[in-house]
Amino acid sequence: MKTLLRAAVAASLASAAFAAPAAPAYPSKPITLVVGYTAGGSVDLVARTVAPELGKRLGQSVVIENLGGAGGTIGAQKVVKAEADGYTLLLGSGSEVSIARLTNPAVRYDGEKDLAPITFIGTQPMVLVGKNDLPARNAAELIALARARPGSMSYASSGVGTPLNLAGELIKQQGNVNITHVPYKGASAMATDLLGGQIDLAVMVLSSALPHIQANRVRAYGVTEGKRASVAPNVPALAETPALKGVDMGVWFGLMAPGSLTKPVIDRLNSEMQAVLAMPDVRKKLAEAGVEVSPGTPAQFASFVKRETAKYRTIVQTADIRQ
Repeated sequence: MKTLLRAAVAASLASAAFAAPAAPAYPSKPITLVVGYTAGGSVDLVARTVAPELGKRLGQSVVIENLGGAGGTIGAQKVVKAEADGYTLLLGSGSEVSIARLTNPAVRYDGEKDLAPITFIGTQPMVLVGKNDLPARNAAELIALARARPGSMSYASSGVGTPLNLAGELIKQQGNVNITHVPYKGASAMATDLLGGQIDLAVMVLSSALPHIQANRVRAYGVTEGKRASVAPNVPALAETPALKGVDMGVWFGLMAPGSLTKPVIDRLNSEMQAVLAMPDVRKKLAEAGVEVSPGTPAQFASFVKRETAKYRTIVQTADIRQ
């Protein structure tokens, strides 16, 4: 009996010696946060605001990788194809997550299915601005002017299929006006031509337009979200004008991962991001950039993306936007 007992103990110890080692706790190495745009833009600003604090809470550095080009889809594609281990994440926005596949058949991934939502960060309004010598003093007068001059006025955006383009088309659809879209390759060239009077109107991200608005270099007709922005309370919402009451669209930001990331890692990242977004310094810096922070659960983020994608689809199909 003792011999059998000794043999069983020895076998147990041998089995334990050859058992696979336990996986290290997440995270055990640096994390890459992919930004699908070059440094200096609004998505990059949000990433650089949250990444250092997220890294501190996780105990690992969060390294930002800017992969600009193709409207953010190059960066998103990298994350879609990455191993779903929590070490490659995306600071996502509506452009590459939802809009791209609606306007460009070359985009093969589906942001709703191939990317896992972790934490919704917040939204930043866009704003419709015009050159100072336009006779319209407010949004109601602008709609009346555009209806009186069908096809003769122009609005600029930072490119076909961008949120700025979709916001411009939403304004046209809601206001029942014919205004010609003039796409630019970037915000700086668009602003230069607007200030020079070469174009009548432009849809800009509020943080980019605000210095020009405050200096009275352009006229602000209204922000594109349904309510006024706290960073610019004197600029009305376009939805305050009856003809544009259905205009409610912003630029959104959120943390995402490859679609098959496990729930425990998603929950850990969400918990830490919630703590980061509650930090006064983080909220202050984002607010100064016009970002209204409103984090939630991964499920709430997924529902938000679904609603936004449906909104984008209607705008794209009605305007027949194609890249």
